[in-house]
Amino acid sequence: MARILGIEIPNEKRIEASLPYMYGIGRPTAARILEHAGIDPDTRTGQLSEDQLVRIAQVIQAEGIMVEGDLRRDRQAQLKRLTSINCYRGIRHKRGLPVRGQRTRTNARTRKGKKKTVGVKK
Repeated sequence: MARILGIEIPNEKRIEASLPYMYGIGRPTAARILEHAGIDPDTRTGQLSEDQLVRIAQVIQAEGIMVEGDLRRDRQAQLKRLTSINCYRGIRHKRGLPVRGQRTRTNARTRKGKKKTVGVKK
């Protein structure tokens, strides 16, 4: 497994497909990184030289792309801010309900969890 910025990515895949294994990098960002680094996207990750891996890491840092721990920390801080100021979105996050206006009368099972049936007792 090749390591870029301390993150292991698979050797047997094309570099364009293995870069998105890093949290915060998707397919379009991976293509842009490889273009700036001057590396062929069809090259297998295991065939890259140490110099090329360093070049990829430098491009990621130069473009200011947040990956892995930094990005996770930033997203957690954003959620914490929303919940601390008690805005509508923060309250929805706290209660584990959909945040972006989806209906909850039906559906929303992913956010609400397993259905809890409330019945009338005789």
